[in-house]
Amino acid sequence: MHNVCVIVRRELQGYFATPLAYIFIVIFLALAGSLAFFAGNFFERGQADLQPFFNFHPWLYLVLIPALAMRLWAEERKSGTIELLLTLPVSMTEAVLGKFLASWIFAGIALALTFPFWLTVWYLGNPDQGVILASYIGSFLMAGAFLAVGACLSALTKNQVIAFVVTAGACFLFTVSGSQIVLGALRGWAPQVLLDTVASLSFLTHFNAIVRGVIDLRDAVFFLSTIALFLYANAVVVDLKKAD
Repeated sequence: MHNVCVIVRRELQGYFATPLAYIFIVIFLALAGSLAFFAGNFFERGQADLQPFFNFHPWLYLVLIPALAMRLWAEERKSGTIELLLTLPVSMTEAVLGKFLASWIFAGIALALTFPFWLTVWYLGNPDQGVILASYIGSFLMAGAFLAVGACLSALTKNQVIAFVVTAGACFLFTVSGSQIVLGALRGWAPQVLLDTVASLSFLTHFNAIVRGVIDLRDAVFFLSTIALFLYANAVVVDLKKAD
C-alpha cells in the first residue's frame, strides 16, 4: 500500500498543480446547484429532501467524469512518461490502482464540497438523514464506476479528446441501458434473458435504487464489481500498450 499511496499523492498533486482541479470543482458545484434549484424546482417542491439535487448526478458525471478520466493514461502515453512510471519499483496493479484512487478521491472532494446543500435542506426542514447519506454514498460509488470505465478507455489512446468522446459514449450506454431507449430497440427479437441482462447493467437503475434510501447489497456489489472489472481491463490494456 505504500507504493499506492505514493502514486495517489503524486497524482493529486498533479491535479492541484494546474487549474484543472479548480475548474472541475467550480463547474461541478455550479451545475449541480443550478440544476437542483432551477431545473429540479428545489424550493417549489416544498419538500425537505435532496432528490432534485441527486437526480442530476448521473448526467453531470456523464459530462464531467470523462473530462477527469481522459488524462489518466492518454497523457502518460502521449508524453512518454508511462515508460518512466512503469520502470519505477511499482507493480502494474499498484500503478493502475494508485491513479484510479487519486481520481476517485478528487471526485469525492468535489462531491463533499456540496455539503451546503445538505445544510440548506437541514435548515429548511427535517429531512431523512439516512436517505441523504445513502444518496451521497451511491453518488460516490457511481462516480467510481464512471472513472474506472474512463481510465480503461483512456489507456487505449494517446489522444485525450478521443478518450473523452469514447468514454462519454460508453458511460451513456451504461447509464441508459435500463431505459426504453435501449430496451425498446431489443424488445421483439432479443430473448428475455438478454433484456434482463442489459437492464441490470444500468448505472441509473442501481443509483436510483440507492437514492430511495436503501443501500441494497446488490447495488453496492454492482458498482464495486464494475470498478474491479474495468481496473483489471485497464491493467491489461496498459501492459499491452506500454511499448507503443
